[in-house]
Amino acid sequence: MFEPLGLKRLSDIVPADETWFPFFIIPPKRLNRMWVDGQGDRPVVLRPGFQSRKRLFTVFFNYRGRLVVDILPQDTTMTATYYVQNVLSQVKSAISEQRPKVSTSRTLLLHNNAGPHKAKATTQPLLAPPHLQSQLGTM
Repeated sequence: MFEPLGLKRLSDIVPADETWFPFFIIPPKRLNRMWVDGQGDRPVVLRPGFQSRKRLFTVFFNYRGRLVVDILPQDTTMTATYYVQNVLSQVKSAISEQRPKVSTSRTLLLHNNAGPHKAKATTQPLLAPPHLQSQLGTM
């Protein structure tokens, strides 16, 4: 399949990865030590389990480098609908921009088995034949 004149080329593969990035750094416990007199209040110290301010970064890349970086908005959950409407639409336009002649018809998306990636709302447009993809509104 990946022979030099085969159906697919390695340049057609677009891998993706997701990771959570916290927006703060918790200082080591030794830096939280301090002398407090009997009159003063103790300062509030973040505990290592405190992680309310973090964001999900989804990164797609290809043989040329970074293709799309999507940052999940605050107080939003990654769902199949968000993934298809926001993330995959960016990927489709970026691929079409980079490779206008080939577009997305030969592209192989490589992502993990997370719920939004394998949901029917995601896989249905991806598996549809190219002439039906425009009717489905996404890749």
